[in-house]
Amino acid sequence: MSKRLVVYLPGAAEGFLSALQADLLENIELIHEPDRDYEILVRGVVSDEDLGASKALRAVIIPYAGVPKRTRELLAGHPSISLHNLHHNAAPTAEMAIALLLAAAKRIVPIDRALRNHDWRPRYETDQRYSLLAGSRAVILGFGAIGRRVDTLCRGLLMEVDAIRRDPSKEERVHAVDSLGALLPEARALIVCLPLTGETEGIIGAEELALLPDGAIVVNVGRGPLINEEALYGELRDGRLNAGLDVWYRYPEDENSRGDTAPSRFPFHELDNVVMSPHRAGHCAETETLRARELALALNSAALGEEIPSRVDPERGY
Repeated sequence: MSKRLVVYLPGAAEGFLSALQADLLENIELIHEPDRDYEILVRGVVSDEDLGASKALRAVIIPYAGVPKRTRELLAGHPSISLHNLHHNAAPTAEMAIALLLAAAKRIVPIDRALRNHDWRPRYETDQRYSLLAGSRAVILGFGAIGRRVDTLCRGLLMEVDAIRRDPSKEERVHAVDSLGALLPEARALIVCLPLTGETEGIIGAEELALLPDGAIVVNVGRGPLINEEALYGELRDGRLNAGLDVWYRYPEDENSRGDTAPSRFPFHELDNVVMSPHRAGHCAETETLRARELALALNSAALGEEIPSRVDPERGY
């Protein structure tokens, strides 16, 4: 067995620690106080104290997807410390993207609401605005762990899929960002799976939304500000587009405001062509088990002297 690997993991719940420990190699020691030098720090928002407390520190692992701005800024000044995150939420987030897509395409929410009031009239409407997804085209913006799963699920619905990523490979159907304008006019669905960075904020604005054909569906499981808030609301208010949104522009500031915080300065809630979800795509009953398994894989790689997966560029944020 190789040398002992000390990992500083503060504030973890007992159940999570038990699940994590069961999958760890024997030479990995978890500490919960910075009482000795550690090589790996597992924490979302780090501080100068965290980075300076151990002379042996070589990697920070964020125990969830996405990178807090403060952590990116600090790690940019420590090039000898690598930054990583976890993609344990990829499967549930991709499933939510498809759930939102289907709910918007089939108008599940308003018709459910009508039938709960014993109203069968939507069944007999001659102008039924239900989209057929089979044979239509989806454009996936962001082709990482989540986007790739969304691709598989869309193709399972017999959709044609094009994907866009920052560094396109030679894979068929994977394009550079500058191809977005050419792809949007053919899209029945635009599914946004990007992280939010200075480079990606506002990547979908009024011009891009206007390129989508009438009746297209916008799904966002990335972050709200990836899409211009006012432009999106305007297209939805006018009934030209439909949407399934899990991410927003306003969030509760504290526990007391969780029961009364509008997710936008615009009244999306008044529109029946929008399916609204309170940023829960990555949540499921198995979330902590998935998180523990993914973290164990990363730590075991480090203990074996292998490259830790899911490295993040602090400058770019992903």
